[in-house]
Amino acid sequence: MFDLLIQNISKKVSLTEEEKHLIQTFFTPKKLRKKQYLVQEGDPCKYTAFVNKGILRSYTVDEKGIEHIVQFALEDWWIADIYSFLTGEPSTCNIDALEDAELLLITKAAQDDMVLQVPKMERYLRLLMQNNLIALQRRLMSSLNYTAEDKYLQLIATCPTIVQRVPQHYIASYLGITPETLSRIRRQMAFR
Repeated sequence: MFDLLIQNISKKVSLTEEEKHLIQTFFTPKKLRKKQYLVQEGDPCKYTAFVNKGILRSYTVDEKGIEHIVQFALEDWWIADIYSFLTGEPSTCNIDALEDAELLLITKAAQDDMVLQVPKMERYLRLLMQNNLIALQRRLMSSLNYTAEDKYLQLIATCPTIVQRVPQHYIASYLGITPETLSRIRRQMAFR
């Protein structure tokens, strides 16, 4: 259950066997069924989740009831409402499973304890936050400057399997376009 997590961490920091075993003790395995929530808007985000299997999405719902997807998390990715997780304040988004999922959860207290006991994890977590910030900035620049087709092509380049696993209307929501626009783009690309 922990192999993928340890591989993910080992890409950024070198761990001893003892450290690998110790790290595992800070995580709690959790299974979610499709459509089951990890976090609901208004509740505090108590965990950061590492996705071992499945796909999760983070999204907000506006006053008209329209969903706006902020993030997808597939295998080997992390997901949380970082603001809520770090501050303990109510979450401003929902996180649920698009497929049956297997997760490894860590609380803020456990994460803080893990960093004290395995100092290398502070570097790992800093690199995760750094990469998250870079991805967020790229996403913002993409939404401001790219055409709908460019956004779709960038998503496919970054995560090619997502279009086979995630319903088209969710992908459109993530890209900030209508499902009809996404259908048109996909049709045009098929004829090239």
